[in-house]
Amino acid sequence: MKEDYTRLEITPAERAMLDYAVKLTVTPSSIGQEDMEELRRHGFDDRDILDIIYVICLYNFNDRLADATGITGQDFPT
Repeated sequence: MKEDYTRLEITPAERAMLDYAVKLTVTPSSIGQEDMEELRRHGFDDRDILDIIYVICLYNFNDRLADATGITGQDFPT
């Protein structure tokens, strides 16, 4: 999925959510109200959308922090 989710057999709602995640990650300034409406058309309510945004932003923050500091998963003992 991480490589190319567009090749997976997923629901239209999952596809819309992942498309939104990519857009928010790659071109965040292009996000608009129409993107929220697209998620709503697929059954997501405002709370769901907020949760989706939060998770996307958290992952993006962590990835950028790791890139900036050079920290990898191997730097932490399990």
